[in-house]
Amino acid sequence: MFVVVMAIKKSELYSSLWAGADALRGGMDASQYKDYVLVLLFLKYVSDKAENDPYALIVVPKGCSFKEMAALKGQKDIGERIDIAIGELAKANDLQNVIDVVSFNDEEKLGKGKEMIDRLSELISIFENPSLNFSNNKAGGDDILGDAYEYLMRHFATESGKAKGQFYTPSEVSRVLAMVLGIKKGANQSLTFYDPTCGSGSLLLKAADECEGSSTIYGQEKDVATAALAKMNMILHNNPTAEIRKGQSTLSNPLFLDERGDLKTFDYVVANPPFSLANWTQGFNPQEDEYNRFTGIGMPPEKNGDYAFLIHIVKSLKSTGKGAVILPHGVLFRGGAEGEIRKNLITRGLIKGIIGLPANLFYGTGIPACIIVIDKEDADKRKHIFMIDASKGYMKDGNKNRLRDQDIHKIVDVFNKQIEVPKFSRLVAVDEIGDAKNDFNLNIPRYIDSQEPEDIQDIEAHLLGDIPAVDIDNLTEYWEAYPSLKAHLFGASKRAGYYVPKFEQDAIKQAIFSHPEFTSFSENMVLVFKEWSEKVSAKLKSQVKGFKPKILIHEIAEELLEAYTDKPLLNKYDIYQHLMNYWAEVMQDDCYLIAEDGWVAIPYRIMEKNKKGVEVDKGWTCDLVPPTLIVQEYYAKEKTAIENLEAEKERLQAELTELVEEHSGDEGYFSSFDKINKVEVAKRLKVISVPPKKVNYAMVAEAEMEYGEAAILKQYLELVDEQAKVNTNLKAQTETLDKLTLTHYKKLDEEDVKHLVIDCKWMATLHIAMEGEMERISQRLTQRIKELVDRYETPLPVIDAQLKELEEKVNAHLSKMGFTWK
Repeated sequence: MFVVVMAIKKSELYSSLWAGADALRGGMDASQYKDYVLVLLFLKYVSDKAENDPYALIVVPKGCSFKEMAALKGQKDIGERIDIAIGELAKANDLQNVIDVVSFNDEEKLGKGKEMIDRLSELISIFENPSLNFSNNKAGGDDILGDAYEYLMRHFATESGKAKGQFYTPSEVSRVLAMVLGIKKGANQSLTFYDPTCGSGSLLLKAADECEGSSTIYGQEKDVATAALAKMNMILHNNPTAEIRKGQSTLSNPLFLDERGDLKTFDYVVANPPFSLANWTQGFNPQEDEYNRFTGIGMPPEKNGDYAFLIHIVKSLKSTGKGAVILPHGVLFRGGAEGEIRKNLITRGLIKGIIGLPANLFYGTGIPACIIVIDKEDADKRKHIFMIDASKGYMKDGNKNRLRDQDIHKIVDVFNKQIEVPKFSRLVAVDEIGDAKNDFNLNIPRYIDSQEPEDIQDIEAHLLGDIPAVDIDNLTEYWEAYPSLKAHLFGASKRAGYYVPKFEQDAIKQAIFSHPEFTSFSENMVLVFKEWSEKVSAKLKSQVKGFKPKILIHEIAEELLEAYTDKPLLNKYDIYQHLMNYWAEVMQDDCYLIAEDGWVAIPYRIMEKNKKGVEVDKGWTCDLVPPTLIVQEYYAKEKTAIENLEAEKERLQAELTELVEEHSGDEGYFSSFDKINKVEVAKRLKVISVPPKKVNYAMVAEAEMEYGEAAILKQYLELVDEQAKVNTNLKAQTETLDKLTLTHYKKLDEEDVKHLVIDCKWMATLHIAMEGEMERISQRLTQRIKELVDRYETPLPVIDAQLKELEEKVNAHLSKMGFTWK
């Protein structure tokens, strides 16, 4: 019935990889240790591929496979022999100075003697996990390899510190850049992608993934170790032909040239260059730039290279090319030479859009940045620049901020469809940008006011009462959804511009929630979810072993967004985030289990190592169909009986606690007890007279006290005995239900599993989340109206009168006490 070894969930696999790797790091800096971990990940991948594919692009010579390295665990020369094997692998595949950039025999970094042997042996053991089998890895869309690499890269960037985390652009930002580029779709085309400061290559890969046809990738990276990282990244993601060139600054020595010696041009360029690089002119004289990059556009300031990179990108684009680059906000408004460059770029129509991002997204800096989208196609006809202020949409993630799925989707939707959203986006005319007031300043707040309006206090309402009409009328979205609700809640004031509330504060919620339009709207929203869930459930139930979870979640998420588009009050991106959160927490793991094993629910034992390293059985569970689902669906009666027993157990415990506390004072019957338990209480009861069944409290004082103590002690014992019976019964019924539940897994067929997982687990949970969203929206209306009613409920003259009345009462009391008060 049980599987012997618990299968690691997808979400747990990467965290266990990181935890194991991080634990072995010791005193080594994360920016260095990443090279060891990622080289081994690369080696594991190419070994698995070569083992199952005789035509694999990477040749693994004899003695160089991961299995052969794993056989070195515990051997004295493990570090030296790993270096030799990696060196041979590098020679066989033209990967010198790529995978052999670090030494596994470095005593300074890995320790001496046994310390090195143990560290390397344990590090290899991490990658021996059966779940890390890349033999069938497609490296596109649904591969565990890409996700594992991304997970490790993000954590290494986080741990590497401000100065050393710049090799990695957060994947969320990379996704935005890739999707706002406007990459042409079509399987028959071949496109080129270029990143002049490619780091680990994540931006390039995200952009190329958007291409439906073939793509060719080019990247240049100054740092040799980071360039090696990028090359491995390309191979790991099935782009082995990507050209990654290293060791030179792109500005001083661009390495991609055409046959004439000019800059090579590309269809798409993405970049996240170092911000405000002070020594950008190092190695060349930009005034004598042989590629004429700055001619006609302008010369960047000597101590700031932001526009130098931007101009290089413009010059590296084909006549119809498109680019997206991440730069600090200063490029939007700084004057001098940068102001002149900015003016030239704008007047030439090269800037298609600007997206302002939240602060603290990047690992190298905490300052806010923006995405500048360049588009040469029809640049001479461009009369507008599309701007987005996305600075407020993010979540906290440790000491950094991160874009959520909803933030990414909203930015991409709004930008690509050029949708103007109040306080978020605007299509700004170049004439407005270049007028005397703005003078080609692109600072986003000049054009988009994203500030929330201040909640103004109305002095007249404070003096005379009633609620300002402007505050009520500002709740427009609610009155559009519930047309007659405003008249139901408020009446006209005698003064123009004010309303009189018809309900007291404590009755407002009931007045709203019981209103026919409110209940009708709620029912309609339930129907929206029901229609989506029925449609999606059918799609989910049609999935068969081997399906692609990432493709599936994209499809059902887009259908959810479509279902909630233009629905009053509800923000479709908030709804979308509920689905994406649940995907990350539960559905993703479930879908990968189904894709791997099909619609089967197999329980397994939970084995954990104790402090001594001995495995201990912690019971059983089932990831796809948890035991609670079986109980809920098939054994509700037994569950209720157990819940009743648990309630009875709690009641008896409460009575015991109350009894002991009541009689534990200095004069209490339990005051002399060192320990209060059944044995000690029974001993005490034996040495005192046992009361009759009914104690006659009219007896003499001594007898009354004696019988009173005995009665309390007897009551304690009776409660303990009752509790023991309940515990015994509870344990028996719990064990019985556990056996029934476990046995029931054998009865489940495929349709049962689909019903339990999709209907009872996924859709039931999402339905609760959607109801919570409706509740949140409704509570927001209720709270705002309560706030306004409370604010103006008691006018200032009434408060003064109440204060005067209280003052007179206090003075009268003081006078009676013989005090005078002026």
